[in-house]
Amino acid sequence: MNNLESYLFVSSVLFTFGIFGVITRKNAVAILMGIELILNSANINFIAFNRFGNFEVLDGHIFSIFVVVLAAAEAAIALAIIINLFKNVGTVDVDEAKELRG
Repeated sequence: MNNLESYLFVSSVLFTFGIFGVITRKNAVAILMGIELILNSANINFIAFNRFGNFEVLDGHIFSIFVVVLAAAEAAIALAIIINLFKNVGTVDVDEAKELRG
């Protein structure tokens, strides 16, 4: 059970759940969690292809660390936007964000 296909299957399931969460949710925090699932599925792919690709260098691990750093920055900025949305509108519903337009 320790083969590339099992890792790709888990990654595709996470990616599908992430896309489903981004498309169907109206809550900004739930959308942010869907984006995090998508990024984690990409990390699984990076690590799996590095593990089973017979590479001598750790490129998959380096890309995975880069994605984790980007996810942390994205989460910080997105949470700041969500807090600003809640302060101005009183809800984190993304349909209400249209009121913030000029």
